Amino acid sequence: MTPSDLREILRQMLAVLEEERQALAGLDLDAIIGATHDKDRLCGTLDTVDAIQLDEECRGMLDTARRLNEVNRQVRNIIAANVTKRLNALTGAPQLYRAGAGYAVAGGRA
Repeated sequence: MTPSDLREILRQMLAVLEEERQALAGLDLDAIIGATHDKDRLCGTLDTVDAIQLDEECRGMLDTARRLNEVNRQVRNIIAANVTKRLNALTGAPQLYRAGAGYAVAGGRA
């Protein structure tokens, strides 16, 4: 794999992570599932890359992808916590899962 191939894959990953963020914000299940499939496919391609091949531009894109993925993970957790809270309120069951204060902060930035 050439460095330009790697850059293109990382650009695609960044685009997919942005699409996932928008899908999460709109609670668009089809788009969330599509983004999951795209991320899985791109991760399979990235599995074949040697870490030694990374230049500064690729490292920067990797860091951005890590941050976007973490924000998306936190948003998914906030959504799951809210669903759990609402379901428990309907059934009168105690809340077993609590999102920490850090999730509220990250959710506010997303």
